[in-house]
Amino acid sequence: MKHPKKSLSLRNKTVVITGASSGIGKATAEAFAKQGANLILAARGQQALEATAATCRLFGVKAKAVPTDVSVAAQVHHLVTEALTFNNRIDYWINNAGVLSFGKFEETPIEVVDQIVKTNLLGYMHAAHAVLPVFKKQEEGVLINNISIGGWMPAPYGTAYTASKFGIRGLVEGLQGEVSDYSNIHICAMYPGFQKSAGIEHAANFSGIKLSTPPPAFDPNELAAAMVKVAQRPGEANYPDWFSIIFKNLYQIFPRVIRNSSSALMRQVMKISNKDTNTSGNVLQSSTGNMGIHGKTLLPSAPKVLKLTLAGIVCLAAVKMFASRVN
Repeated sequence: MKHPKKSLSLRNKTVVITGASSGIGKATAEAFAKQGANLILAARGQQALEATAATCRLFGVKAKAVPTDVSVAAQVHHLVTEALTFNNRIDYWINNAGVLSFGKFEETPIEVVDQIVKTNLLGYMHAAHAVLPVFKKQEEGVLINNISIGGWMPAPYGTAYTASKFGIRGLVEGLQGEVSDYSNIHICAMYPGFQKSAGIEHAANFSGIKLSTPPPAFDPNELAAAMVKVAQRPGEANYPDWFSIIFKNLYQIFPRVIRNSSSALMRQVMKISNKDTNTSGNVLQSSTGNMGIHGKTLLPSAPKVLKLTLAGIVCLAAVKMFASRVN
């Protein structure tokens, strides 16, 4: 059985982060830079990637931008080569690059569906395939996979995204078994709730809805801080917010209720919404527009007391539903 490492300094460690040009990846790059880690940053868009690297250098660390499409295995292997030029090792690799699309599955262009799976699932597989030999040669290394709560419960009218996230969870759990004989190699999963990230503004959209993150929306900087903690003390499955913990367990008890009710709500919203223009977003090309950390939210951020109240209401409802089910 593996035992977690004691909290470690990240200073001068080599950290690779994919999807680092905006949103969660950008926040994560800054969080690791503040810890003194040297960074290899990957994404498709070079200009935004260079901007992230420049920000990270302000913290006195080395940061190198390597334009990379993670859905192409050869480019990921090139990323590994570039990372090894820093100090001939890779200490941490953070799989974060991802794309999503909203809308009816059959009305989403098949090339968009295919690319979501290629980027999200195959991208993580390409990274693991390329970096694990490095970790095994070093006999240590940490692979952190940002999956989202979407790895446990479906996103209504985001079926291709859901399929990719369920697949990543399978990848992670399979690899955890494969490296179980390496005490200092860790395969970690992050399952955060909805993020107030710029990623929502880059999504493909065939739903007609003007997209924004629904409540409760969490700050990507908090998720980035959680990733730093996981890097210092690796754990196999990590739930950085109350939403992910509650709804992961709720879905296991009431999958049909949650699945059907959330989809019904989405259908109603699509019926009454002012039709927005269909777009493939950043699925088939690099992101444009808002390349910051934060994105649009459906509602303003709620005070902490309101969030805790909502969590309590959800828990109470779950208890009542379970009691009625037993009776």
